[in-house]
Amino acid sequence: MSTHAHQSGATPPPITALRMRQRLTMMVNRYELYAVDAADVEGGLVAFAEQKRMALKEQVTFYGDTAKSTPLFGFKARQVMDHGAVYDVTDGHGIPIGWFKKEFGASLARSTWTLGIPDGFTARGQERNAKVAVLRRVWELIPIVGDLPVPFLFHFDFRAPGGQVVFSSTKRAAFRDVYEISVPAISGRHLDWRLASAMAVALDALQSR
Repeated sequence: MSTHAHQSGATPPPITALRMRQRLTMMVNRYELYAVDAADVEGGLVAFAEQKRMALKEQVTFYGDTAKSTPLFGFKARQVMDHGAVYDVTDGHGIPIGWFKKEFGASLARSTWTLGIPDGFTARGQERNAKVAVLRRVWELIPIVGDLPVPFLFHFDFRAPGGQVVFSSTKRAAFRDVYEISVPAISGRHLDWRLASAMAVALDALQSR
């Protein structure tokens, strides 16, 4: 985590709250991320990404606009279709921002992820509600409905080793998927909002991986 001014390879000014809107098509998931102020007023678009379904090696690039003219950051899997794959997050110049991975064993009961940044800081994230985690798994095992969208809202909290929440993703009840993303400060420092945004997209797009 850092408070450096934005420049190539440096952490941009912090964004403490974002709203992510997902728009579905037949072959692509589209994600739009907007900054949200302290009064819960949604500002302009800060990042846009598209995730191709059934990609053999997952790679998602985030852009500054829907025309995809300015790449800002992105994540890419180190391994092909691996349940324990590590995903590297880099800025628009290819400089590492951080990484994340799904903890496959722990996720059998309750989805669990770990994220980290280059200075060695790590945070562990889990589904907030253990009962919903169980219900979601039961739903996915029912042959008739398993391929339909999961009707249960599920949320994630990522905590530092000391227990403080450094990032959370809360799914709202809405016709289209909407997620409220919080990046609170710890000792005056915030997790890079680009890493939080990449993780938020992964929580939606890669849950079944």
